[in-house]
Amino acid sequence: MIELFEKDLREDGRQSSKGNQLKWQTDGRWYKADYMGYEGFSEYVVSELLCFSTLKEGEYVRYRTEEIAYRNRRYTGCSSRNFLPEGWQLITLERLFQTQYGESLYRSVFQIEGTEERLRFLVSQVERITGLTGLGNHIARLLTIDAVFLNEDRHMHNIALLLDPAGEYHLCPVFDHGAALLSDTAMEYPMSGEVYQLTDTVRAKTISPDFEEQLDAAENLYGQQITFSFSHRQVEKIINEDRIYPEAVHRRVQTLIFEGMRKYPYLFQIKD
Repeated sequence: MIELFEKDLREDGRQSSKGNQLKWQTDGRWYKADYMGYEGFSEYVVSELLCFSTLKEGEYVRYRTEEIAYRNRRYTGCSSRNFLPEGWQLITLERLFQTQYGESLYRSVFQIEGTEERLRFLVSQVERITGLTGLGNHIARLLTIDAVFLNEDRHMHNIALLLDPAGEYHLCPVFDHGAALLSDTAMEYPMSGEVYQLTDTVRAKTISPDFEEQLDAAENLYGQQITFSFSHRQVEKIINEDRIYPEAVHRRVQTLIFEGMRKYPYLFQIKD
């Protein structure tokens, strides 16, 4: 249990279609309270499984589950290391496009017909503004992770870049999986619901409402950009190491991950 205070409360400038979580920063870590269900558990599980991927250390943010005391209330949630160097800024793609053109990137993307064309437009516009290269590969990794783990909240306010004090842009570590794995039990995916029926209702938000369509477009344009190597045994171990969330949540998340492994076998290279 960690106790947090008013002085630690922060706004991070990003928006979620699910509403805004309570967030704090203290002692070099960010803390987030669950808002709609078990977001903190989703953050933890997905980030730990990314350790068993072709992503390198530093290319993704690791989370741990937390119990948080704040204003005489207790919350479940998660925390992560503050990966932003001193003087650097986190700039969302939506903010970047709005500042440059005075228009919504999200609306501009969905005015275009065709998923591949939308992705090509998104990447080309951001690279033109920032001078970055390799953004397409980065977005392809995000869309792959989102397909496997059913992250439904990867819109333009939830994809970000880093801006250093010299005005140069950098790719951001992979973060924010709180809306993955049917974590919204308050409104969309109640614990009483049948898991496989609920998965049929999940919709993506980046360049298409269909996860597979997004993934196909990304792979067609940029190739396969990430491979996973976690096994069923490693999934069970990571889930069972949590001591905060209930067993029913553990079982549901395990079922969903196993289903992702079954659905996308070509993304997995499991040695054991």
